[in-house]
Amino acid sequence: MSVVTKRDNKVNIHPIGEKNPNLPFHPAVRAGDYIFVSGQVAKDADGKMCDGTIEEQCRATIESIRRVLRCDGADLENIVKITVFLEDARDFGRYNRTFAEYFPEGLLARTTVEARAAISTKIEMDAIAYKPL
Repeated sequence: MSVVTKRDNKVNIHPIGEKNPNLPFHPAVRAGDYIFVSGQVAKDADGKMCDGTIEEQCRATIESIRRVLRCDGADLENIVKITVFLEDARDFGRYNRTFAEYFPEGLLARTTVEARAAISTKIEMDAIAYKPL
């Protein structure tokens, strides 16, 4: 972890992952026992955008979240909430089946909405994970 920032002297916010110098936020931050993962899209481990079907982009996006969480010793099983932004709601069934491959027990809360991302992608997800210090 790099910089530690105090807000209101109550919660220490610790950045997680390598910040893109062109963006005013980190891939994730830890606040107490929670990790808040910023919106992730279908990128490989080198940061290259992955093109493909909704299923392929869904998998790549979840793996992006996994990589960010692992930077702080967490993994997908620590996720308690995910918000999903689909470019096209007609992809819901296909994305939902792929999502279930990663979370077969469904032990998390999830919201899915149709929205266009600021970049060209079929899907974006953010997540909240619980991982005690």
